[in-house]
Amino acid sequence: MNTKHLDLYTDYLAVTFGYATATGLSDMLDGSISHDKITRFLADGEWNSKDLWKQVKSTVRKIESEDGVLIFDDTVQEKPWMDENDLICWHHDHCKGRSIKGINMLNCLYNIDNISIPIAFDLVRKPIRFSDLKTRREKRRSEVTKNELMRAMIDTCMKNRIKFAWTLFDSWFSSVDNMKYIKLEHEKEFIGALKNNRLVALTEEDYRNKKFTRIDQIEWTEQEAVTGWLKGLGFPVRLACQVFTNKDGSTGTLYLACSQLTADWNTITTTYQKRWNVEVYHKSLKSNAALAKSPARRMNAQSNHIFAAIITVFKMECLKIKTKMNHFALKSKLYLKAVRSAFDELQQLRAA
Repeated sequence: MNTKHLDLYTDYLAVTFGYATATGLSDMLDGSISHDKITRFLADGEWNSKDLWKQVKSTVRKIESEDGVLIFDDTVQEKPWMDENDLICWHHDHCKGRSIKGINMLNCLYNIDNISIPIAFDLVRKPIRFSDLKTRREKRRSEVTKNELMRAMIDTCMKNRIKFAWTLFDSWFSSVDNMKYIKLEHEKEFIGALKNNRLVALTEEDYRNKKFTRIDQIEWTEQEAVTGWLKGLGFPVRLACQVFTNKDGSTGTLYLACSQLTADWNTITTTYQKRWNVEVYHKSLKSNAALAKSPARRMNAQSNHIFAAIITVFKMECLKIKTKMNHFALKSKLYLKAVRSAFDELQQLRAA
């Protein structure tokens, strides 16, 4: 990896407001670097989570603390007009409730004191093709599940000796295998969201007798956590229910499972709120780092562009620490500067 070109390309992603092309970067630099060099740079190998850790390690070491949290979540970036391949294909977007054509990526975010650093990522690839017996249509699937990718990321974080107290994830990753892996294999604590049909027992006797109740059928005391047993988990957890009001006035219910048996309702809900930082991170990737704006066709070039977009957001987070401005405020400032420069250039052209 050419670090000089990576620095230039990520800066370009931070300032561009249109498509991110090799020609566009070359033109911005008045041809001092040819577009062929940028094209070859993006096609050079395939950068992965190890390369990301090399880029962010020094920053993480400066800010990490035993109070830090690891946040896991995936996101789908729609790319409907690109040719389909193992990377750009159909993925289920649980936010939209349907399958969309695009890129699916799993991210691990390290959060401490309102600072969020991406420390690991993986792109979901679907190289296995098969025919759906009902629809007779060709479909794709991955060789590994996203839950398996998540557990591999946790292994990597442990090997990198990252300091953290909690692992946070939504209901998509709240499988029994993940919970057991975090608590029993690595002796770490977790807080995960649960679907409303999750089966629980509120006493050990009921658990042994396999008397389970849907979590949404339990009568919850306001702002109080209870100890219970999830079906198949094998060890008790603290369960909490949080009711919140949406912008449209409707109400929603969030069920949480926490592995720390001494945690109260306030600790569980307050800690889990930090998971929202990964949603902000995903929004910044898409809005501020030109994640979907590469016209590259080759898979490794697309993959490397995504890696560069992640580095771009990391650099913006470092700027946020220095300037106290969030990513969107920084992007807005850059946009205003660009408009002002264009306005001045227009006046000069008119005067000439």
